[in-house]
Amino acid sequence: MLGMILLQAAAGAGLAKIGACIGAGIAAIGAGLGIGKIGSSAMESIARQPESSNDIRANMIVIAALVEGVALFAIIVCLLAIFL
Repeated sequence: MLGMILLQAAAGAGLAKIGACIGAGIAAIGAGLGIGKIGSSAMESIARQPESSNDIRANMIVIAALVEGVALFAIIVCLLAIFL
């Protein structure tokens, strides 16, 4: 799919589509790194204070969902830039 998009961009569709592809990739990578950091910090916190593991786990899930929502929004915006 990326090859087809790059071919369209080379055929005169413009650099905006290439920029949208790069933006979607950066959004996905950033979300992955962010969720990894959240999980790492949560596990470290649970190891330090096991008695508060339920609170830490609940907060981790909420924050991970927010990060994932922002990443999904960024990828949708990039895809709309490609196809519109």
